[in-house]
Amino acid sequence: MTPAPLVEARDLVKRFPVRGGLFGRARGAVHAVESVSLAIPPGETLGLVGESGCGKSTLGRLLLRLLEPTAGDVLFDGRSLAGLPPAAMRALRREMQVVFQDPYGSLNPRMRVADIVAEGLVIHRLGTRAERDARVAELLALVGLPPDAARRYPHEFSGGQRQRIGIARALAVGPRFVVADEPVSALDVSIQAQIVNLLQDLRRRLGLTMLFISHDLRVVRHVSDRVAIMYLGRIVEIGPRDRIFAAPRHPYTKALLAAVPRPDPHARPPRQPLPGDVPDPADPPPGCAFHPRCPWAEDRCRTTPPALAGGRDGHAVACHVFPAD
Repeated sequence: MTPAPLVEARDLVKRFPVRGGLFGRARGAVHAVESVSLAIPPGETLGLVGESGCGKSTLGRLLLRLLEPTAGDVLFDGRSLAGLPPAAMRALRREMQVVFQDPYGSLNPRMRVADIVAEGLVIHRLGTRAERDARVAELLALVGLPPDAARRYPHEFSGGQRQRIGIARALAVGPRFVVADEPVSALDVSIQAQIVNLLQDLRRRLGLTMLFISHDLRVVRHVSDRVAIMYLGRIVEIGPRDRIFAAPRHPYTKALLAAVPRPDPHARPPRQPLPGDVPDPADPPPGCAFHPRCPWAEDRCRTTPPALAGGRDGHAVACHVFPAD
């Protein structure tokens, strides 16, 4: 029996107004997220993949209610977040946290590490000062930092160490759901594996549910149970990790996988270069958003948006030409 989802998005829409003119009136809107529905069961890591600007980070912030949706709803443990009073939402913040992409900009340079990690404990009034100090020491050890790190400032650490501080801060209040928003993209390749392995280890030890946002398919394949592919604000394919990588259906997913570098210099898989550029999210094309770049587009693709339809093993695809098996 499939467990009830811990986090669920229902027809989420987010549009940012484009303002201009003398009085700053809205002249249009950027379609950042369009009719996204997905569910993440407890203990699962869902990898979210797509090009820069496709709406991945916006979707993550909508799930945490760091942004208010234009339409749709988010449910956490069966509880709707829409219109939740500030006091109730504040209490729920303990349950869901975020690890930001930039370990340099996400930490206050004027605060010591102990204060950065303990900030959530102070805000939620958890424990005495001695208990908070003990919790900070425990968290620093958990993410692989020495005890004396608590007395130092962020500028004294490398990028990978700063990301470990960010992870410790996210875990301080004991969340059940964590959004990891491209947590390794700003790090050296030699450090990325350490942070990815740390996140996996913490997920297993703490029973975390995670949305892992990335544009690196190799990393996503390593950490995810399921993978969702996003294009111009829409989920175009979602399914179990192994099925997505072994039998992709959507033309965009196939092109992404074909572009992944191979370690074998003699292996030359057929490339599937995409013509044209990503459409303007302030003026998306009608029908399927991918049709201007799709070599298999049909007439119906130019007029009717395809629904995300499911097939075997929970594999769903939004494509008229290559539906799910």
